[in-house]
Amino acid sequence: MFRFLVVEDDEKLAASVAEFLSDLADITVVYDGLSGLDEALTDLYDVIILDLMLPKLDGLSLLAKLRKEQIFTPVLLLTAKDQLADKVAGYESGADDYLTKPFFREELVLRIKAILKRTKGLTEEKNLVAGTLQLNLVTHQILVGEESLELLGKEFDLLVYLMQNQKQILTKEQIFDRIWGFQSLTTLSVVEVYMSNLRKKLRLAGFSGTIKTLRNVGYQFIPGSGD
Repeated sequence: MFRFLVVEDDEKLAASVAEFLSDLADITVVYDGLSGLDEALTDLYDVIILDLMLPKLDGLSLLAKLRKEQIFTPVLLLTAKDQLADKVAGYESGADDYLTKPFFREELVLRIKAILKRTKGLTEEKNLVAGTLQLNLVTHQILVGEESLELLGKEFDLLVYLMQNQKQILTKEQIFDRIWGFQSLTTLSVVEVYMSNLRKKLRLAGFSGTIKTLRNVGYQFIPGSGD
């Protein structure tokens, strides 16, 4: 499942946004800019919904700090500021989209889906597609061409994360934190074990893509041909 971060100091609005998007993702909510920055710096989120007018650290400063740290998590700015200059400032700071308050629930959901489609390969049927590989986030069905592939537990979660980040380099630490969590008692080597098993299962199923190991860097999921 996707993970969204909502940074909004209006607790009632933040709760509403979390409710609106709960069918799409697991939602983390924080209420000030510094807390938002701490969360966003983990780089474990698929989309950040960010207010501009925040206590402790404003939204534009938060966004600028993320981009300076080379964290390019898609950001939707959600704000009462509706002047052209405010929108320009938001986009120039690295925002992916901009939605002014008040807004319709349907528009927020559509804009988030558009971001996920553009950055994560999400289809309207909540499928992830990578070459000949299709994965349904609702039913957990996986198809390689016409053949079904069964993955359970963390193997399924790992494939989802890789498909959501096609062609991007993911470090072992990023993968471990996303799939097993910061508080996990297992060791970092579990990533290598699961990655090896997943490679074998995809290869045996006829998947034309690959999971590259980049020595001392991490992994890269290459989708292969869609033929």
